Amino acid sequence: MVVGAGIAGLATALRLHRAGWDVRVVERAPGRRGGGYLVNLLGVGHSAAQRLGVLPALAERDLGMFTSILVTADGREKLRIPPAFGQAALGGRAVTVFRGDLESVLYEAVRDRANIRFGTTPRSVTQDPDGVEVGYDDGTTERADLLVGADGVHSGVREIVFGPEADVRVDLGHLVAAFPLDRVPDGVPVGAGTTYIGPGRTAAVINLGPGRSSAFFTYRSPDPEAERAAGAVSALTGAFGDLGGGVPDALSQLAADPPRAYFDAVSQVVTDRWSRGRVVLLGDAAWCVSLFAGYGAALAVAGADRLGDALDEHGGDVPAALARWEASLRPEVRRRQAAARRGMSQYAPATRAHVWVRDLSIRAVLLPGIRGLVQHAVRRANR
Repeated sequence: MVVGAGIAGLATALRLHRAGWDVRVVERAPGRRGGGYLVNLLGVGHSAAQRLGVLPALAERDLGMFTSILVTADGREKLRIPPAFGQAALGGRAVTVFRGDLESVLYEAVRDRANIRFGTTPRSVTQDPDGVEVGYDDGTTERADLLVGADGVHSGVREIVFGPEADVRVDLGHLVAAFPLDRVPDGVPVGAGTTYIGPGRTAAVINLGPGRSSAFFTYRSPDPEAERAAGAVSALTGAFGDLGGGVPDALSQLAADPPRAYFDAVSQVVTDRWSRGRVVLLGDAAWCVSLFAGYGAALAVAGADRLGDALDEHGGDVPAALARWEASLRPEVRRRQAAARRGMSQYAPATRAHVWVRDLSIRAVLLPGIRGLVQHAVRRANR
């Protein structure tokens, strides 16, 4: 049983089906979700997507590298980073797609290979040495050899089996929003993304043409829960309404259709174990690294692939397989979570002086001698 039909859950269902398991998936949402923000499949995630056989379909939806333009608060250009910089750093081992496109590719690959049920969520979980029994909100029950909680940072499976979310969720004091744009945004050149970085906040608007444009916002807040309660439109207008460039158009498109946005407090999930008996957490439910890491989708797909490997190796000994899987993946997760915490200052610099230093460092990175060193470091980090 896999709970959650997002990236982590669908990748897990696909990998376990390929390993010979009879897989069933339940998702609390009433249907599939589209759109979403940009995600990158790098390093281990790219390799896992290749092994799962979904890389060709993802390549057809790849948004590729684009020009990144740093702008002032009123939208005037400060400097630009050409797409060749990122291409040289990542080579051919990177795919950038909308989250909804990645989910669609995984769904198409697994929908005829697993029983997928929407509008359903667990209410109870009991287990014994031989299996797990799951009770659902519609009154039905099912028994399985393995239960995978791949239901996100606010995981219901984790709440039932491992304890309250408050015990494992670490609030990073920021809000993040991301959403697709229905029309090409005003004030942003085609094939480019403009990014404003100011004290405590970042706003990015990307114009890759019709149906391929999006916006991303993040900002520091002393009370993230109050901002969440206010809702995306009110909170983002308050935090970014003074900006120019492509931001006003992006906010107006959001106001026309608020549910399109992913809007949440930025947090990580830090827990001392990812499995208990025959129940295992995977993806954001287990280790949410946060959007500051830029590696969540990659870890979800890689985690699913490695779980299949561990179960293959240990046969019917599910607890042993889960322990081996966790030991192999934890070092990578710790590294990515630490990188995300360090990276917060890049997205929300503390002062104008910090912004100035950041701009200066970006200009330095573009110098020929330093550029090669940085590209080499990026390649090493995403092996």
